[in-house]
Amino acid sequence: MELLRASPASIQRAAHLLRRGGLVAFPTETVYGLGARADNPGALARLFEAKGRPTDHPLIVHLPSRSAVDEWARDVPRTAHVLAQRFWPGPLTIILHRRSGVLDMVTGGQDTIGLRVPSHPVALALLREVGCALAAPSANRFGRLSPTTAAHVVDELEDQVDAVLDGGPCKVGLESTIVDLSGRQPRLLRPGAITVEALAGVLGAPPARGGDDAPRAPGTLASHYAPRTPVEVVDAEHLGAHVREALASENGVVAVLALTRSNNDDARCRWHTMPADAASYARSLYASLRHADQSDCNLILVERPPEGPSWDAARDRLTRASGSPRTHEDPTRR
Repeated sequence: MELLRASPASIQRAAHLLRRGGLVAFPTETVYGLGARADNPGALARLFEAKGRPTDHPLIVHLPSRSAVDEWARDVPRTAHVLAQRFWPGPLTIILHRRSGVLDMVTGGQDTIGLRVPSHPVALALLREVGCALAAPSANRFGRLSPTTAAHVVDELEDQVDAVLDGGPCKVGLESTIVDLSGRQPRLLRPGAITVEALAGVLGAPPARGGDDAPRAPGTLASHYAPRTPVEVVDAEHLGAHVREALASENGVVAVLALTRSNNDDARCRWHTMPADAASYARSLYASLRHADQSDCNLILVERPPEGPSWDAARDRLTRASGSPRTHEDPTRR
């Protein structure tokens, strides 16, 4: 595995590996992606194996520009062009009907495909240097915490990738918003940094909630984005009681991610105060969960984030990380 600091020469090296069917992890504004040529079955098979990802779980195809959409999708509605013009490059994935010739390995066998143009300068430079689209799910084992630094990728996949392109910490820190435009009305399949309010400002109304007939999309399983240590999300008023209960159990050691400062001086309580604004919270969430997971705790308690559109993505990822039944909460109905 080559660890490449981002530079014109290292981007050329990474592109060379990708063109030859290799796997290269690279930074986007959301999380680090594990890149493979989206038109190369051998490279895609390696990608699924490296992640331990089910082959019916679709991939997001990363494009170098908006103009490449028609190479991958057909019957593209005007709404897609409007959203792309407003939010691309950026953390928005759009689900469209796939063009014939797109590999089933990319779409999970569905008639739809997820497309986005990332805004990270290293990702864009790499896409342009490679000269083709890249399938790039998060560069981690399937279902685990997404990586937001190159070091996270190395920890997870060191012997599974040909190179890691280090472009520094990701600025958004949570995966892209996913909007389905393959049906009669726009549907939100996964919340992200682009909020329901922002989408409504372009669409004229909030997108509907994804239903049982929605296309399968990345990161929408009930259990996902999970550390190895069990996670419980609790309301602020109950956090202290949960901490005391966890510490009272045999060999109890607990990590806490909270918006408030600790008044607990027990050495077995690893307390981390999270940022109070939604964007900074999202940016640090996975790194904080990963740090807690690597401590000697047997439980991670997380104070439930506030309500509101700017917090939707963080709440979604935490409910999936904990396997909470509130995972399917509808952010468009608040």
